Amino acid sequence: MAEINQTLTQLKLEPANTKNLKSFVGELNGNLKILEKGFGVKIFQNGNKVSISGSEDSIKKASNAIQDLYATTTRGIELSKETIQMAINNNDDINPAPISSSGNEYLIKTPKRTIKPRGRNQNDYLGNMKNFEINFGVGPAGTGKTYLAVAKAVEMLVQEEVKKIILIRPAVEAGEKLGFLPGDLSQKVDPYLRPLYDALYEMLGFEQVVRLLEKEILEVAPLAYLRGRTLNNAFIIMDESQNTTVDQMKMFLTRMGFGSYAVINGDMTQIDLPKNIESGLSHALKVLDGLEDIGFTIFNSKDVVRHPLVRKIVDAYDNFNQQKIES
Repeated sequence: MAEINQTLTQLKLEPANTKNLKSFVGELNGNLKILEKGFGVKIFQNGNKVSISGSEDSIKKASNAIQDLYATTTRGIELSKETIQMAINNNDDINPAPISSSGNEYLIKTPKRTIKPRGRNQNDYLGNMKNFEINFGVGPAGTGKTYLAVAKAVEMLVQEEVKKIILIRPAVEAGEKLGFLPGDLSQKVDPYLRPLYDALYEMLGFEQVVRLLEKEILEVAPLAYLRGRTLNNAFIIMDESQNTTVDQMKMFLTRMGFGSYAVINGDMTQIDLPKNIESGLSHALKVLDGLEDIGFTIFNSKDVVRHPLVRKIVDAYDNFNQQKIES
């Protein structure tokens, strides 16, 4: 069995700062252990000096990730497991693409935290939400589509660029329909919007979210209840839009009024509609392709910020479906 040549590289993390170094290393060197596993290297840290042992290619990838992550701590952003995993994903290539082709990195500031994009597609997504009134975010689960859309909505509400946030989700998943779920309207819709609520609680706090709901500044509604309404000065988020019909998608897109912004998120691999019904998201992507006033961001498995195994699962399903198409 041929031996892999092992080399050793040393990095110096600047500016040296005890607080940033502690955040970078993590409790009981936990962050370093994730990086070691992700790149197949050994990492030794002493103050602001870091030594990396492994193959030449792995060292280059790990070095890029380490410098990116330390730079993140210098901006006062705490590292999470998701952030570290995203750094590993982004540095699969020895010479990774910069986070932005334009040189602009878009940050979102909410009352509870500052949010930094994890990778180029997330940064493009934030840039599109800044520059376009209607945006589509399409890709697998765990890529941050919902989280970032909620963050942008909260930021614009706090800055008084919009007067309310409206959360919408078609309720057709797993064969369930609103009429067969127990409770009143809000109780029926709420279970489907749990990812949106979780993001709101993190950015605003539970009590503030409750107050906004009571004042109807934050509104939760099933898609069907938008018919006949015109939505002015609102930030509207439709999640799981792959489960809309063509007519529902057209109805939603034509509800926008003056001063409003809409984000339509979905995953084309998780359509729960009957097989003879075309997804409104799929149809809209074809019909609206080429319109300059609408933003489109397509995410892939490299953007997944959940458990690293999720990315492998997404890739496995994509490969399986591609083989079915080719055969």
